[in-house]
Amino acid sequence: MVSKKRPALLLKSVPNSYEDWLVCMISSKTGQEIIGLDEIISPLDSDFSETGLKSESVVRVSRLAVVSQKIFFGYIGQISPERLTKIQTNLANWILNN
Repeated sequence: MVSKKRPALLLKSVPNSYEDWLVCMISSKTGQEIIGLDEIISPLDSDFSETGLKSESVVRVSRLAVVSQKIFFGYIGQISPERLTKIQTNLANWILNN
């Protein structure tokens, strides 16, 4: 069974020999985001065109997975370094403070 291709944000490579990555899921279903944790990416944002996303989306910071690089289909874009830092900070604060 082949799953639908879905975008994900690669957060960090896992230090093992399997080429695994810690990823956050990305969804176009905004309105379900957790304020202060998840990150909305809007077409009005300065880095939106670089993301490769087709519509407003939410990076679901609490929806994490470790996946093998072997299942990646390709690269659609990137977020700004500032946005990545904000997402990483939100994730760290969520883990440390809850």
